Amino acid sequence: MGVLLYTMLAGHTPFANGPNDTPNHILARIGEGRFDLMSGNWANISCPAKHLVQKMLHVDPKQRYRAADVLGHAWIVNKNNLPVSRLVHQEPHLVKGAVAATFRAINNYPKPPNLGARRLSSGAGHGEGPRARHQSSTEV
Repeated sequence: MGVLLYTMLAGHTPFANGPNDTPNHILARIGEGRFDLMSGNWANISCPAKHLVQKMLHVDPKQRYRAADVLGHAWIVNKNNLPVSRLVHQEPHLVKGAVAATFRAINNYPKPPNLGARRLSSGAGHGEGPRARHQSSTEV
């Protein structure tokens, strides 16, 4: 979910810079949780939106937002109050190539890296106690 939201807002993928990125570079960025929230479209995107993306892409699965957390985030809850802003996006074939390179890197890696993916079937908010909700303004 985080990769999709990042891609929709930024106009490019968070971990692959293009279709020719090597699997090792992509996996290193994923493992380090290294992605840009400063340049390009990010200059026009609100702090609440950036916060949500950071939480959705957090490298530590215990701190990464689950679906219920995303739905309760102020940026989502107040979506009807957001201003309309036009964002610049890469050509679709470039984004598609970068997404494909990311999936190839993950799928062809000899031993799957521990990306800490959360399974919906094991504790998607059931019996894990309340999680803090963030209150903030709702700019784009």
